[in-house]
Amino acid sequence: MEVFRVQLFVMSILALAIAFVIPSINAQVPAPAPAPTSDGITVDQGVAYVLMMLALALTYIIH
Repeated sequence: MEVFRVQLFVMSILALAIAFVIPSINAQVPAPAPAPTSDGITVDQGVAYVLMMLALALTYIIH
């Protein structure tokens, strides 16, 4: 009877350990979002638009 009690105790501890470990095996932490960076493309495009408008205005004024 003592062996049965020890087996029951060991099996219950093993079952609890597996119940806590198994869900964490498939857990995946999502990668953090990249930090926003300014590579200058937007600024360059804005400058280009302003220069194009200036050129259009000067062309209109000259003609």
